[in-house]
Amino acid sequence: MSRPSVNRSGEMEVFAKAVELGGFSAAARHFRMTPSAVSKLVLRLEERLGVRLVNRSTRKLQLTPEGHAFYERTTRVLADIDEAERCASAGESPTGRVRLNVNASFGTHILMPLVPEFRARFPAVTLDIVQTDAVVDLMEARADVAVRAGPLKSSTLIARKLGATRMMIVAAPSYVERRGIPRSLDELRTHDRLGFCYARAVDGWPLRDAGETIVLAASGGVQVSDGEGLRQLALAGAGLARLAEFAVREDLRAGRLLPVLEELNPGDLEEIHAVFLGQGGALPSRVRAVLDFLASHARVTPVLPNGFNRQAAQASA
Repeated sequence: MSRPSVNRSGEMEVFAKAVELGGFSAAARHFRMTPSAVSKLVLRLEERLGVRLVNRSTRKLQLTPEGHAFYERTTRVLADIDEAERCASAGESPTGRVRLNVNASFGTHILMPLVPEFRARFPAVTLDIVQTDAVVDLMEARADVAVRAGPLKSSTLIARKLGATRMMIVAAPSYVERRGIPRSLDELRTHDRLGFCYARAVDGWPLRDAGETIVLAASGGVQVSDGEGLRQLALAGAGLARLAEFAVREDLRAGRLLPVLEELNPGDLEEIHAVFLGQGGALPSRVRAVLDFLASHARVTPVLPNGFNRQAAQASA
């Protein structure tokens, strides 16, 4: 049974900081303690809980399964304490740092243009934004919110849908001038089809031909890690790319990219969600402010861009 004199929140804070900074020494420097004092504090914490939180057989701080679970709950408890103190001293105004891990295309075309408006509305909230199409572990990435495209796997995360987008094949005029534009599935097979260098839910291009849906694999000798990199390759004329419509909308309007074989587009939609760790208590107001702002200002709708038509592609062939 814990003693009333035990500073449990202080122990949690030191433990959480050691996890976030990757070691006892880094946490000791942060709190102006000695590494041995931090090590003893964590040991006392383990003895009181009756479980091992940290594996000490490696040089890098490595959490046990119990350590992961305790860290997740600890961060929520500390966030609730911070929230209570902020509410008591400064009302409900959101304050603090929010770490976002976002899909690269969403970050470039949707989120970044909205940052000035968010900052004007919530000047006391600081945003740390990492753009990647990789599915990250929110705890390991120390992210408060992640924006993910595609189907969600079953997990303990809470999801908030931000919309959906059509997918479409596009090509730069320079590529069309050099290689021509494919007008059938057979012709498409002979073209450079740019793809991703990581596994996806659908590893290829779904196409609807003669009433049947097939999946055509990417090819072409270049693969990239995110949709925005793929868009840049397409703009450079490196090959055809299948991209989210919202990411190429302005390129299509400006003629920098042309639609390809829309008659074979199966019309599939890729859903976009904001996901977060929210179980076990109220969200900090800083995180809630970001989620509410995304839901109201960063919606993605599956619409065709103005001026889009197949004749634009055919005229450039």
